[in-house]
Amino acid sequence: MPPAPRPRRSYDQYCAAARALDAVGDRWTLLIVRELLVGPRRYTDLHADLPGVSTDVLASRLKDMEREGLTTRRRLPPPSAAYVYELTERGRELLPVLQALAAWGAPVLQERAPTDAVRAHWFALPLLRGLAGLGAEGAEGVVQVRLDEGEFHVRVGGEDVSYGDGPAPETPDALLTLDAEACVAVGHGALTVAEGVKAGRIEVSGEGVLAKALREA
Repeated sequence: MPPAPRPRRSYDQYCAAARALDAVGDRWTLLIVRELLVGPRRYTDLHADLPGVSTDVLASRLKDMEREGLTTRRRLPPPSAAYVYELTERGRELLPVLQALAAWGAPVLQERAPTDAVRAHWFALPLLRGLAGLGAEGAEGVVQVRLDEGEFHVRVGGEDVSYGDGPAPETPDALLTLDAEACVAVGHGALTVAEGVKAGRIEVSGEGVLAKALREA
């Protein structure tokens, strides 16, 4: 594969970290990746779930990300015929980067300010780490996560997890009901799901292997 073209703005340093920041260090870029990790999104969906970004900046970042090989743009088949943006394989490789940032930032998620925007699927990133070990224990399937702010779903399989916005497209194997604070606490290791269930902060519904593993996690 030929090397990616150098970005318009560069640190001009022969350093892997500097090269990475050349590609994703601009304001909003990693948050766009966060939104696209849930799956293909239309421009209007991205703009709606990135409060504060201007249309010009969003369009510019998407073009930069496509040039860097992080995203692609394609047209959905009829009857939709809308264009969507989605991550490339290289773009999806940023998931652990965002997981690490979310884990690092979780302890400073104090009381929510009145001006803070929130979306349910934003809590998926810190929660992923808390659920990642379930697949390694043989518990596989889909966990529907229900917060006051909305719902998202997490797929547990093997040693990896992935997530999507809203209800799962198929019947979930377990339903996890909790508040945002408990979700963040599980994400950065301050609370296990089992501890949350015992304390009445988390409810797990379901009778299968995955639901049992959640109650014991």
